[in-house]
Amino acid sequence: MSLEDTINEAIKTAMREKDKIALDSLRAVKSQILLLKTEGKGAEVSAEQEIAILQRMIKQRKDSYEQFAAQGRNDLAEVEEAQMKVIEQFLPKQLTPEELETEMKAIIAETGAETLKDLGKVMGVASKTLGGKSDGKSISEMAKKLLS
Repeated sequence: MSLEDTINEAIKTAMREKDKIALDSLRAVKSQILLLKTEGKGAEVSAEQEIAILQRMIKQRKDSYEQFAAQGRNDLAEVEEAQMKVIEQFLPKQLTPEELETEMKAIIAETGAETLKDLGKVMGVASKTLGGKSDGKSISEMAKKLLS
């Protein structure tokens, strides 16, 4: 079952349960998928594109959460946090920092990288291999830590 089908089923469930936050979050995801489809003139959306959409939406909500929290708007920050949790359910299982470090060490060994000058090589392989399992910022930070 595709992400779009899963989202549609989750929307139905959220409607039955009258869960406004989940419903708003899921509708936003569905909207982004439909937008991507129309840009591609009806072409199918790949799993990688779906994961990228979800990660982008989570990042947007995380940024909004941080801004609202910094301004003391906890009511709005709580909504953003709840929406993040709803969207995260549809991402693949995220790597723990220990698992990420293990994966990154393997990628560094595979690419033969030794210094920060080789960061580009490592990031290219890491983003393809770990895409969806960890966000780009975490991958980048771990790569820099291991290469320095």
